Amino acid sequence: MYENFSLKPYNTFGIEVSAKYFTEITNTEELKNALNFSDVQTLPILFLGGGSNILLTQDFDGLAIKLDLKGITEENRTENEVLITAKAGENWHNFVMYCLKNNYGGLENLSLIPGNVGTSPMQNIGAYGTEIKDVFVNCKVLNLETLGIENFDLEKCRFAYRDSIFKQEGKGKYVILEVTFKLTKKDHIIKTEYGAIQSELEKMGIQNPTIQDISKAVIHIRQSKLPDPKIIGNAGSFFKNPTIPLVQFEVLKQKFENIQGYPNGNQVKVPAGWLIEQCGWKGKQIGNVASHQLQSLVIVNATGNATGKEIFDFSTMIIDSVKEKFGIELEREVNII
Repeated sequence: MYENFSLKPYNTFGIEVSAKYFTEITNTEELKNALNFSDVQTLPILFLGGGSNILLTQDFDGLAIKLDLKGITEENRTENEVLITAKAGENWHNFVMYCLKNNYGGLENLSLIPGNVGTSPMQNIGAYGTEIKDVFVNCKVLNLETLGIENFDLEKCRFAYRDSIFKQEGKGKYVILEVTFKLTKKDHIIKTEYGAIQSELEKMGIQNPTIQDISKAVIHIRQSKLPDPKIIGNAGSFFKNPTIPLVQFEVLKQKFENIQGYPNGNQVKVPAGWLIEQCGWKGKQIGNVASHQLQSLVIVNATGNATGKEIFDFSTMIIDSVKEKFGIELEREVNII
């Protein structure tokens, strides 16, 4: 247990804040001991995974717990199905690479997403036509009130776009210990229709892609437009892509002919990056904070000296300008602490 501990290495924005107490746990018993300590001391708790989906706006006057649970196990179900269970502390991209090395399909479109396995169900991470819910079986969680272990299946998690029970009424009530996915061993479903995957494969000279080829294409695309947090502080996509009624989209299309949208029934998903760019934010810097020059959806700690409040205020200015121009209110995808 450490006191007045710097959290700068534990958040991908690289914000210099400290926690009153800090501990790193590698198993469930250590986690329960830490929770008992926080209970005795009546401390608020902050769970840290990969630190890629949080914005720390102030020092944390409680116990920060770094979840470092590790391990991957497999269970063959049929000739084509395998269940893969990964502990919460496993790095997400490394886990995807493990699956691809073993020719297990289903996660390839989610390559290079920052963070750890344990946080993947919380916001139902997704990219290029795939979401966690597509391959999710269940997750094992610790109930923070009873300290009992529970299982959450697909239905119980109530996944939605970048959402789950863990961000709604279950927020702050559970900590995810491990996640199980159902992947394919041979009859893989290849998804190339979303984003720039098809054109990237053509550049690579590939006509009949494997799941490994899809992963390489996704990695190339992400690296070409998303900054590396190790080089410049960021948390990936800062905002959700808003979903608006089809009627509202049609009205906007009359005023903005080039507006982009992906219809889904009576709703249309509008790329937040396009909205932000149209408001003149792409590459714009104010003080220590900027919108990334290649992807306006990403806010960066441009100088390395930004405070969490500066980044939060910058995001508020973006939200206000998009709402003023388009009548659409962007929602932050990053958790504000």
